[in-house]
Amino acid sequence: MALRILYIAYPLLTVSDESAGGAEQVLWTLERKMFRRGADTTVAASAGSRVTGVLFATGDPCTLPDDYKRRNRRHQEQILEYVHRRARQGRGFDVIHDMSGSFWTRAGEIDLPVLATLHLPRNFYPPLNFQNVPANVNFNCVSQAQARSFSDIVSLLGIVPNGIALDRFDRRRGGATDGQSMLRHGLLWLGRICEEKAPHLALEIAERAGLPITLAGQVYPFSYHQKYFGREVEPRLRRNSRATYVCSPSFEQKRSLLHQAQAVVITSLAEETSSLVAMEAAASGTPVIGLRRGALAEVVKDGITGFLVEAVDSAVAACLSVDEISGAACTQYARKKFSCGTMADGYSGLYARIVEAAPQELELGML
Repeated sequence: MALRILYIAYPLLTVSDESAGGAEQVLWTLERKMFRRGADTTVAASAGSRVTGVLFATGDPCTLPDDYKRRNRRHQEQILEYVHRRARQGRGFDVIHDMSGSFWTRAGEIDLPVLATLHLPRNFYPPLNFQNVPANVNFNCVSQAQARSFSDIVSLLGIVPNGIALDRFDRRRGGATDGQSMLRHGLLWLGRICEEKAPHLALEIAERAGLPITLAGQVYPFSYHQKYFGREVEPRLRRNSRATYVCSPSFEQKRSLLHQAQAVVITSLAEETSSLVAMEAAASGTPVIGLRRGALAEVVKDGITGFLVEAVDSAVAACLSVDEISGAACTQYARKKFSCGTMADGYSGLYARIVEAAPQELELGML
């Protein structure tokens, strides 16, 4: 029988190939891959999400600022009821893969094995969440740097690095050829627009380097994100006539922007646990200039796929050297390191381990 997997998404917004959040993109890519390998996949996510298998819609995505707590409670209650209903119908799941960042705290209310992927830095999680972890929960990290900060978690199974659908970033899909690399122009910043990702620094880098820049991303419905955008980003966009803002780009827009940029700038101030943006840039043959934070050194090969720098001054200087980076070397490195097939292999191995161990562990946990 096909492995029956329930994927649980972060409930704030929808899941699709156009999602701005890294966890949503990883879920979309992994679920698509597992479905194509024959798994029976269901995704619990906001209404309007686009998945390959079955969508279990737990409610509408947030539109009002700071509505996340209410939305997350409804999301979790809907999932618990759905899991119990499926079990009563004889269609229970074999494993739950939680990418929501919090559902696993309620895993004690069900009797299925739960794998919780930790996408965020350790200090982004409430410490209480790692006290009295339910017996049916195991964790995985997405990078070596991240795993070091979770080394005290006894139920940490290992590391599965993130991957991307490499073929979707191939320049030839859009009719481009290697000979058109000379058309690349300016810098690109891509992702969630919030203070810890620091797009205002990317605008500063571009201005000081005398280069045009495109800022492409989404402001989530949190008031502190919106205030940050109004305080730090909008004034810089208005002041710089060579800065362009693309709100919530489609996948096709994102791919075109990646192929057209001289370099992608990553200015995160957080200890990054991975970087899908850096992977997508490499797959597009585009160099990265990134602040050296967390696991970024596990994704960007310094001097080969881009430059890792310590501060804004050195990022500005690196802009003068991006033409030294070979686009072919970037794509070759991406094919070797960032395949979503490798990611799916890693998770398939973890699913097998926890499903095999689940009956004994759950029985012991209920004694």
